[in-house]
Amino acid sequence: MRYLPFLSVLAGFGLSLALVGATPWAWAGVALFGVASLFGLADYFQVQHAIRRNYPVTGRMRWFFYWLRPFLRQYIVESETEGRPFNHEQRTLVYRRAKDVSSVEPFGSHVDAGPEGYEWLSHSLAAKTPKPDSLRVQVGGRHCAKPHTASILNISAMSFGSLGAKAIEALNKGAAAGGFYHDTGEGAVSRHHRHGGDLVWELGSGYFGCRAPDGSFDPQRFKDVAADDQIKMIEVKLSQGAKPGHGGVLPGAKVSQEIAEARGIPIGETCISPPYHPAFSTPLEMMAFVAQLRDLSNGKPIGLKLCMGPPREFLALVKAMLDTGIAPDFIVVDGAEGGTGAAPVEFQDHIGAPLRDGLILARNALVGAGLKDDVALAASGKLISGFGMAASMALGADWVNSGRGFMFALGCVQSLQCHTNHCPTGVATQDIGRQRALVVTDKAARVRNFHHNTVHALAEVCAAAGVEHPRDLTPDRLMIRMSPTEAKPATDVYNILDPGALLSAPARTPLGEAWADADPSRFG
Repeated sequence: MRYLPFLSVLAGFGLSLALVGATPWAWAGVALFGVASLFGLADYFQVQHAIRRNYPVTGRMRWFFYWLRPFLRQYIVESETEGRPFNHEQRTLVYRRAKDVSSVEPFGSHVDAGPEGYEWLSHSLAAKTPKPDSLRVQVGGRHCAKPHTASILNISAMSFGSLGAKAIEALNKGAAAGGFYHDTGEGAVSRHHRHGGDLVWELGSGYFGCRAPDGSFDPQRFKDVAADDQIKMIEVKLSQGAKPGHGGVLPGAKVSQEIAEARGIPIGETCISPPYHPAFSTPLEMMAFVAQLRDLSNGKPIGLKLCMGPPREFLALVKAMLDTGIAPDFIVVDGAEGGTGAAPVEFQDHIGAPLRDGLILARNALVGAGLKDDVALAASGKLISGFGMAASMALGADWVNSGRGFMFALGCVQSLQCHTNHCPTGVATQDIGRQRALVVTDKAARVRNFHHNTVHALAEVCAAAGVEHPRDLTPDRLMIRMSPTEAKPATDVYNILDPGALLSAPARTPLGEAWADADPSRFG
């Protein structure tokens, strides 16, 4: 029976041939059944695919439905809150805010408030009036000569190369219109970033934009690029949430003239980014590198970006700050739930700490060591709503970066084609024909709208909690359900350290053992 469809196709082809001359439709049957017969014969005799060999012609339907499956799930099968990485309700929220239309919903929440892990922010009977225009934060410690006043929400690191030229241009124009910053990603500053929006220049281990011919850091090239007034801060990428500890290879075939120009590498030549920074090999050397970058940039804020690993390694960085008197001006904690164009499944699913865990560790380490006033803290990892921002800021973040939120604002439909160069909306592709779909003026306005409306939503959340600025939110305002009958404030769920606790009595803290093991003269 499994060969019956194939035999029917062959019979149809034979019948069509027999009817040639008797009916004008016969040639259509010859063509249709002839092509199907050729496919069937190829399936029957090929040796790579067992399904096609046993089910000629019809076996190919498996691949069709396999390709169709994610689209059917996203548009037909999934409920409002089931999708991954972002569900329908989350995507719709961004789309509405980007289009500057009402994002309110009728009749009640789609979220079940009963299961363990559900969170809410305790409101106040002394609510305030929202003040979204005041939601900014100054970044720059005592050694910073050129502090930067950043928005509370900014564009996370996404390189030119992973995103197309028009997407980068629209993001930067949106950032310029809305007064927030645009992180370049480790692909360096390209010509498409030059549209007036504030930039944070991210330095990965490949040192793109300030790379010597042998792949090492070139101080003079860094100084020349960092002098640009559009660049407000520099961020040293130690690791990325979606693939921490994983280096990268940029195939020569992808190194176009524009990418080579931005990254400072030869056209058409394969380029390797190692999983470590050649410029330093210990926490103490890292602090010296931070000081060098601050000096070369004439005092601009210098920061670190990392996905959290073992606590003792981050605590070793903190000890190096204390020992040298040198500290970064900011640290961006990237959660393991962060996105990327492509990453091994093992890394996406099981390597690195989720944002909440990493953020609390960073907050406790800096507060416990008395450094939080000098080192600002940012959170990055699947944050797109006012509540998500408020929860992270209640736990220690000073501001939030979002990557995929702004991609949705550009028109991303979560087709999961980022690594194929076949992005259907022209966002994550270098294909000029596909990029035509992205109209820069329209998408730049949507980028600005998403930022404006999300910051306004955050201001409303803070006002409901009785504060005017999210820096005044405290961990006890964040409630977390522990069971169907019990909920606790975050202060009872997480071990929130008091200021200076790691200096005065580290053994009495949950980080005592890791603090004792942390050695500023080595990693690991």
